[in-house]
Amino acid sequence: MELLMSIVIGIIFSVTIYLFMSKNLLRVVAATLLLSHGVHLLLLTMSGLQRGAAPILSFDADAYTDPLPQALVLTAIVISFGVTAILLVMSYRTYKVHKTDDLEELRGSADE
Repeated sequence: MELLMSIVIGIIFSVTIYLFMSKNLLRVVAATLLLSHGVHLLLLTMSGLQRGAAPILSFDADAYTDPLPQALVLTAIVISFGVTAILLVMSYRTYKVHKTDDLEELRGSADE
């Protein structure tokens, strides 16, 4: 299962790099969102993808799943939600002020 998840994570990172290199501001925001999801999957995959009971039900170390990676991912989801919301608001404001979402035009290096 870890091999399949590693392949999926690699595909997500590849799509993210492709979207980061585009000229559209909304695609860059989507790439940031995809990158955060890829990191969430990476954290869960590297923790071992174990199944088990909650750690408060038994004292056997092999019978339960470690809750720390799940807590880290939950915190990362909340942070990525906040970052995505800020990026969406900033890109909307940039579009309203400059009337474009093309990054080349916003840099001022577009051919006129």
